[in-house]
Amino acid sequence: MSSDFESYEQDFAVLTADITGRIGKVPKLVGDEKKQMVANVEKQLEEARELLEQMELEVREIPPQSRGMYSSRMRSYKQEMGKLEADFKRSRIAYSDEVRNELLGDDGNSSENQLIKLREERAHLLDNTERLERSSRRLEAGYQIAVETEQIGQEMLENLSHDREKIQRARERLREADANLGKSSRILTGMLRRIIQNRILIVVLAVIIIFTTMMAIYFSVRGR
Repeated sequence: MSSDFESYEQDFAVLTADITGRIGKVPKLVGDEKKQMVANVEKQLEEARELLEQMELEVREIPPQSRGMYSSRMRSYKQEMGKLEADFKRSRIAYSDEVRNELLGDDGNSSENQLIKLREERAHLLDNTERLERSSRRLEAGYQIAVETEQIGQEMLENLSHDREKIQRARERLREADANLGKSSRILTGMLRRIIQNRILIVVLAVIIIFTTMMAIYFSVRGR
């Protein structure tokens, strides 16, 4: 299980390094070239998020006694992911000095118009960024709820499994007790039967002895 986590770690490190390099290039680009770079970075960020989800699932499968170290590493990776996303948002609305000069040019009459256009574009991008942030927060909240719900469901299943085992053990003990009671009942019945037989035999022997004694006395008296 930890080997899978470490494999995801390596993929995440390579991917985030590539994302960092591309984010640094975004402010230096304009037009379609910049849009293409932004689209590529967005795709890579989505891949990085999916890797984090896979890593988090792996951490949940690790035994509790070994989970602490991996949980700490996950927090570090999430912080790194948050920083990458923040840097990317800033890079989308930023321009390097070289690009800014290229857009404004040397014509003083067009500089103001270009600056106004850039400000409008920046405001539009900020608005889109805020909407994306709100959507991202809602998705993250939904994901956390789903994770918590899954954990609760897993705990309930574990508790039900334990309860089932307890019930099965109790049934086994009841069956064993019932079998023991049956054996004890048969033994007691046999003992009682033998006691009754012994008492009947004693009574018969006593009657025979008494009868024999009386006959002996009778014939002894008569003979005199």
